[in-house]
Amino acid sequence: MSGLLVAGTTSDAGKSVVTTGLCRAFARRGVHVAPYKAQNMSNNSMVTRAGDEIGRAQWVQALAARAEPEAAMNPVLLKPGSDQRSHVVVMGHPAGEVSSTDWEAGRAHLARAAHAAYDDLASRFEVVVAEGAGSPAEINLRRGDYVNMGLARHADLPVVVVGDIDRGGVFAAFVGTLALLDEDDARLLAGWVVNKFRGARSLLQPGLDELTARTGRPTYGVLPWHPDVWLDSEDALDLEGRRSSGGTARVAVVRLPRISNFTDVDALGLEPDLDVVFASTPRALADADLVVLPGTRATLSDLAWLRERGLDRAVLAHAAAGRPVLGICGGCQMLGTTIADPDGIEGPPTTAEGLGLLALTTTFGAEKVLRTHQPAGYEIHHGRVSGPLVDGPVVGTMVHGSLEDDAYRARFLADALGVTSRASFPAARERRLDLLGDLVEEHLDVDGLLRLAREGIR
Repeated sequence: MSGLLVAGTTSDAGKSVVTTGLCRAFARRGVHVAPYKAQNMSNNSMVTRAGDEIGRAQWVQALAARAEPEAAMNPVLLKPGSDQRSHVVVMGHPAGEVSSTDWEAGRAHLARAAHAAYDDLASRFEVVVAEGAGSPAEINLRRGDYVNMGLARHADLPVVVVGDIDRGGVFAAFVGTLALLDEDDARLLAGWVVNKFRGARSLLQPGLDELTARTGRPTYGVLPWHPDVWLDSEDALDLEGRRSSGGTARVAVVRLPRISNFTDVDALGLEPDLDVVFASTPRALADADLVVLPGTRATLSDLAWLRERGLDRAVLAHAAAGRPVLGICGGCQMLGTTIADPDGIEGPPTTAEGLGLLALTTTFGAEKVLRTHQPAGYEIHHGRVSGPLVDGPVVGTMVHGSLEDDAYRARFLADALGVTSRASFPAARERRLDLLGDLVEEHLDVDGLLRLAREGIR
């Protein structure tokens, strides 16, 4: 088996960036490479051509690797339903729930599925670049870990740890991470990668030299901070950074508490004539030219939240003024007349009134719909809608990612706002992946990391 685990000192340290960049850099060298993440906790997901649901980050990493996205690349996906419980997707399909009270005992079967998926990938690809989750030094979770050092021990993977120097304290985080690992885990820690550095490398070098002296591990490179590095995010932590500005038409995306697949509006953020913001108050919707109700993991509870904050009245007033509203998946369901959940898919069985902007009804069913659309888009939902999806300026769709199709987005913007599309989403995504590949090639020891993946710890 040839592989490498990219871990991080914290969540959002840059694991996804490094993993994606390495996938592109290795693929450029003609290496048959696959991305992998044993367990992803995210409400941003995609559907593969085979009809399997995986984390969006691994789907994008597969594109970087020039490989076909598949379920084995993200065998366990946890989709938070509340602060205490998560819905579980195993090898692309629903597999019950896991709660904080059975976090360790309830995940033993998930570890087996995850490790089997890794072994399968490793048997079919030259190199697997695995991304960890959180920190490998979460000592309270180590016994049941199969994502970080548990995975490394399973496959005897060398580990590189990424730290975000922009947050400060990166050297302490590196040294502390090593100090908290037991001897068998520490044996697999091969070195460090510094992320988001601003300034002259010479100013950092004394710290890197001291880091090597203290830990006995080299630094494989220092990635600079770059304004154009932007990947499809795994969770809502990144929402504040997902804003475009400068356009003449203002798009307000309602920031639902359980928002999911908010990357649906990334394509709008590329349009130079649009100013895209996330909004959570009626005032923030008041001057919008377009209001977007995005996807949600909990349609009924987020609809109740909408009403509690008076956002329902703001959306209705917006539509009454003849201005466009777009609802996507759960947001589309909210636009209808009724939402019925007779079997308690989202919670206790109930039926609620929708906003009444579209004459459609939604009924939740136990079987999840998973399918892709061409040339772009995919469906992930339990709610089945019946009725018209368009009524004047109000438009609903159950298809995530439809705005990523340049032709569809151009028609929608022209009809809804009179705006001419001036961007290509597929081209922009490929430019971002190439930018990551370029940064990794220039600033990391790619040959050394590829050798490490193939030869392991010596």
